[in-house]
Amino acid sequence: MPNQAAPNLLSWASDIEAGAIEQAARASRLPFVAGHVALMPDAHVGIGATVGSVIPTKGAIIPAAVGVDIGCGMIATETTLTAADLPDNLAALMPLVEKRIPAGVGQGHDDPAVDQALSELDRPHTDLSPKQEKTVSCQFGTLGSGNHFVEVCLDEQDRVWTVLHSGSRGIGNQLATKHIAEAKKLMQRYFIELEDPDLAYLVQGTPEFTAYIEDMLWSQRYAMASRARMDKTLSAALFSVAGKGSRVRTINCHHNFTQQENHHGKNLWITRKGAIKADTGDEGVIPGSMGTRSYIVRGLGNPASYTSCSHGAGRRMSRGQARRSLSPESLTQAMKGRTWNANRAAALVDEHPKAYKSIDQVMADQKDLVTIQHTLRQIFNYKG
Repeated sequence: MPNQAAPNLLSWASDIEAGAIEQAARASRLPFVAGHVALMPDAHVGIGATVGSVIPTKGAIIPAAVGVDIGCGMIATETTLTAADLPDNLAALMPLVEKRIPAGVGQGHDDPAVDQALSELDRPHTDLSPKQEKTVSCQFGTLGSGNHFVEVCLDEQDRVWTVLHSGSRGIGNQLATKHIAEAKKLMQRYFIELEDPDLAYLVQGTPEFTAYIEDMLWSQRYAMASRARMDKTLSAALFSVAGKGSRVRTINCHHNFTQQENHHGKNLWITRKGAIKADTGDEGVIPGSMGTRSYIVRGLGNPASYTSCSHGAGRRMSRGQARRSLSPESLTQAMKGRTWNANRAAALVDEHPKAYKSIDQVMADQKDLVTIQHTLRQIFNYKG
């Protein structure tokens, strides 16, 4: 159950650092925040706004609260395969995934087939440069870096699922950065002082607000369509290795976004920074860290959380802390029995399971927000 962590701040986190509470409290004191800020059980310090926070606002939006990876989210597909249908290990899958789903900072591919998919997304508000147009095309259907990943998992009945985490790539970052900078300029122009400059906001009804919303919605569509494309690519690669298989159902959900919703009798902008919409019946995907379990959930529609839940396990260590205190050897041990990028263990130390909170505790903390439909255990993991 939640606790009143600070005035105007409701927290579901049993494991949270003081800095995250302080950061969320700063956001909660903004005059257009229309109710309490809800902290999910995976909450941790972010840029401007806390990752794992849900912020209700009226008449304004904070671009940095949505973040620079607009529309980042999860997609999971249940297949007709079971563990018995798979080879003894999935080593043959790794080169197929590496080739067909490029990963890493700035990585892309030259696939003319993406043009049709992109034509269905309309256009962003911002006029893109030729270089940005190329980024849009070549990075569509690519994974990215950081904690973005591809997984193959088994559920409690040994049914095979694919799971993938990705967002709006370089173009989403560029559009978000542009609008965050514009919001900061507006604060200076109107002599508005903030506790944190990254809480700079845009006022509804202004041209700057409209431009941001249109670019944000386009970035969300881009991210969702890009995930869907990679998900189908992943399924095809898996089925080729298994020699059979088909898709049963797919769940595709954002966890970095804002939209208008009605809560407590008010029409509000609900910004979820590292949080999933979990209204009654909503299906969602909550991943753990490398080597731990992930979950397929169904929302309970809890009004106190603005019908939201966590988006993952949440970091316990910064990337720098993880690299200083954890080792490639211990990561290799944690990933024992799985097919993964073992040759890149040194580069992936900052994604070590010990750098994250316990996903089991996170799920226990939000039992009033979601019910668990399926518990997934990894057998294949590919990270950017």
